[in-house]
Amino acid sequence: MNIADIISKKAVLDNIQVSTKRELIQILSQRVASFSGLDERLVFDAVWERENLGSTGYGEGVAFPHARIEGLKKVCGIFARLDDAVDFDALDGKPVDLVFMLVSPENSGADHLTALATLSRILKTEGSCDKLRNARSVDELYAILNA
Repeated sequence: MNIADIISKKAVLDNIQVSTKRELIQILSQRVASFSGLDERLVFDAVWERENLGSTGYGEGVAFPHARIEGLKKVCGIFARLDDAVDFDALDGKPVDLVFMLVSPENSGADHLTALATLSRILKTEGSCDKLRNARSVDELYAILNA
């Protein structure tokens, strides 16, 4: 699985302005709903419920909010770079400014985990987060994600 299988160019957001984790997940849920055909509230509720089980703040300014959702046909995701980092209750206590939100069909255990691993691998690659933070456009962000 590669990043283009998970995130399309229209699912790369830049200069997102939010003040809370909840507000961020609401905005990302709206966008995911718009291109997945799912109900916005369904997406938000599923992701928020998962987030309440334990923060998906990965550390180093990165978060991976995610959920499995009944009725979804395939794994899809969205990437957002925030103007200002927000508190995400991350494991390292650092605020988050790079966010991958992933939603998967309810019964897609292996695909869901593979997609999370793919996204994680990108951000573990030396310098990837710095490149994403320094990118100047959505086109550049998408190119970095797909490198």
